[in-house]
Amino acid sequence: MSAIAEIIDTLENKVEKLFVKMKGLEKNNQDLKDELTKTASIIQTQSKEIEALKTQYEGLKIANTLLGSDEDKRDTKLKINSLIREIDYCIAQLSD
Repeated sequence: MSAIAEIIDTLENKVEKLFVKMKGLEKNNQDLKDELTKTASIIQTQSKEIEALKTQYEGLKIANTLLGSDEDKRDTKLKINSLIREIDYCIAQLSD
């Protein structure tokens, strides 16, 4: 009978250790989820910032070309032509 009691005690101890380990893993898992959420938020913020900087860069590039720089003149001319076409289209829509 005492052998069975020892086996049961050992089993209870092992189950307790498993529960403790499981709780630790659950906490670790939650910490990792929180960190992942924070990281995703940071990535999203940085992506928006990158897009804003790209737009600003394009504007500065066009402004630099308009100031007399020979670099990117072709791109600026294409952009201006595109804007003129859009304006003409808007005028045509308004006159209908």
